[in-house]
Amino acid sequence: MRQNPVIINQVSAKFGSAVARHCSAPVVLDHIQPDRPWDLPEGAEILVTNASAWRNCPPDFSLPPKLKWVQTEATGVEIYPEVLKSGCIMTCGRGLNAAPIAEFVFAALLRREKKLEEIRAYGPADWNRPEIGGLYGRTLGIIGFGALGEAIARRASAFCMNIVAYRRGSWNEVPERVTPCFSPEAVITRADYMVIAAPFTSETAGMFNDVLLSQAKPGLHLINISRGGLVDQQALLDGLDSGRIGYATLDVTSPEPLPDGHSLYSHPNVFISPHISWLGSKKCNYFLDRFISNLDAYLCNQPLRHLVHPEHGY
Repeated sequence: MRQNPVIINQVSAKFGSAVARHCSAPVVLDHIQPDRPWDLPEGAEILVTNASAWRNCPPDFSLPPKLKWVQTEATGVEIYPEVLKSGCIMTCGRGLNAAPIAEFVFAALLRREKKLEEIRAYGPADWNRPEIGGLYGRTLGIIGFGALGEAIARRASAFCMNIVAYRRGSWNEVPERVTPCFSPEAVITRADYMVIAAPFTSETAGMFNDVLLSQAKPGLHLINISRGGLVDQQALLDGLDSGRIGYATLDVTSPEPLPDGHSLYSHPNVFISPHISWLGSKKCNYFLDRFISNLDAYLCNQPLRHLVHPEHGY
């Protein structure tokens, strides 16, 4: 194993301290939450980052000559400049947040179906039996069937739901209770609930437009836990107002946050959360384990896992 790699840590001081104990005796340079994460020292060989400021990277950014590998904490990589994705090996946090996000999805579904706010009794006058719904036998659509889509499907299966799913790549294996579909249209016409779990790329930007949403099964509950830019928000508002879309749970919007007074905030059939569906796990520990595993492979000239493919955008 090669020794003394120079690692730039843009995650946390705790993460940097843990990495510094690696048997390769790395030189770890902390660069925590930088305003200009692209200002990297010339000797940097490995960059570990989660800095949102990358979205402000100047167009003339060039790679430090020794930078070979970039590890991102998040799954989505759309904020990073193309030169960073194509000029280096890039690996990401794909799947690390799958469990808490999948739990959030089912919290959203059950909140809506079981009317949890409405049925709470504050006194004897509230002791009644309103009509509430359920998930058993209903159809869940999933757009994007990677690690997150699979985690959502496993939980849907436990609720005895029917699952229809679309993925860009081939289906090597089809999980139990999942019916593969070969277009988003085939999913949205059948789904009672639809979860957007696809990556944000040039191909998926705005894919949930008026044409696609107009094909929704009436009353669809749309849940977006991916990126706000996948949804044409005016088309969504039009669908909500017409009743074609029954409800929307949005953990992501475009921009984030939405400006004060935006119509989605006040719409009675919209629930917005501040991009926090990923919270609630020991992600830091999982991410450290993933990075250390890849660092071992990198220093031994072995293949890395969870690669980003620039040609796909994720």
